[in-house]
Amino acid sequence: MNSMSEAVHFTPDDERMLLDAIDNWVEKSVRPIAREYDHADKYPVELVEEMKSLGLFGATISPHYGGLGLPASTYAKIVIKVSSVWMAPTGIFNSHLIMAVAIERFGTEAQKQKYLPRMATGELRGGIGLTEPDCGTDLQAIRTVAKKDGDHYLINGNKIWITNSGNGGMILLLVKTDPTAQPRHKGMSLFIAEKGPGFIVSNKMKKLGYKSIDSCELAFQDYRVHEDCLLGGLEGKGFQQVAGGLELGRINVAARGAGIAEGSLKLALRYAQERKTFGKPICEHQAIQLKLGEMASQVEASKLLVDHAARAYDRGERCDMEAGMAKYFASEAGVFCSQEAMRIFGGASYSVEYEIERFYRDAMLMCIGEGTNEMQRIIIAKQLVARNPA
Repeated sequence: MNSMSEAVHFTPDDERMLLDAIDNWVEKSVRPIAREYDHADKYPVELVEEMKSLGLFGATISPHYGGLGLPASTYAKIVIKVSSVWMAPTGIFNSHLIMAVAIERFGTEAQKQKYLPRMATGELRGGIGLTEPDCGTDLQAIRTVAKKDGDHYLINGNKIWITNSGNGGMILLLVKTDPTAQPRHKGMSLFIAEKGPGFIVSNKMKKLGYKSIDSCELAFQDYRVHEDCLLGGLEGKGFQQVAGGLELGRINVAARGAGIAEGSLKLALRYAQERKTFGKPICEHQAIQLKLGEMASQVEASKLLVDHAARAYDRGERCDMEAGMAKYFASEAGVFCSQEAMRIFGGASYSVEYEIERFYRDAMLMCIGEGTNEMQRIIIAKQLVARNPA
């Protein structure tokens, strides 16, 4: 059963009050700094402190360990709201919560007690260390290796594009404990890796979009970690353990895509009512109306797919197909709506004085991150066949 499904006494009124608080925070703290921080690629330190106060770092962690225990359906609505103004901050707590979900689902009780309470407050922030220079979607091709050394492991290898690795304190690190295992996934394990000697943050990546977030390259050189940090205490379970956490990650990315789509629509709708050509607002021109109508439909469809996947997750059901559908459709909607908004803004869209250019730059990442959309369609098709045998 997912920890999400263990949330108790969370009523529609509770959700409404929480979302109102998030709305107020977004307008008061997020919107005013988004353009400046994005352009400067500056980490939002003060915003992170406010996220701690709001409980966002413990959003989906069980109340038993100090978190809010929010259902995924509510969590997704929070992500949509934030992303409709500035997508990047959602990455700070999303990667952290994927790690927390994996620990809560698969960790030993000692690991849960040691890490989850500090993760819930944001005192200890984490991420997931999966991608390598020669390995993205095909996780079984990783080359980072952990070798047993008494009651410790020595880890050597490299990771890339790891969110929260610069300003965070630890990552959930995917390695090969048995590089010769067949099938390959049986030789993969996860470690709770706190920063220390041999854990080297070597470079902050320069990016087109998704700025202000520390996506870094990591090097592990004889990094020594105690066997107590092996997630669940068993080798060879890492691939299955990380797959469970990615369901939540894909719901988050889907929510980000829906948020980008909604934010783009709102900006375009306002501009279309203010901008005039040929003696009338451009929203009265049929060509613009066609764009707005399609954008609005994709926004609402995206939000429904996100909610459908999140509710399946909350029920503890297998939802890789539902999460894949939501992630695929909503991320593509984000790209579509941001592009259409750029067209509606016309030449003004290329000015950094308008917010829409940030939405355009951020959108494409959602089609790539947490598993490419090409891979999502394959997952959807395979699950469709498996669930509907001839």
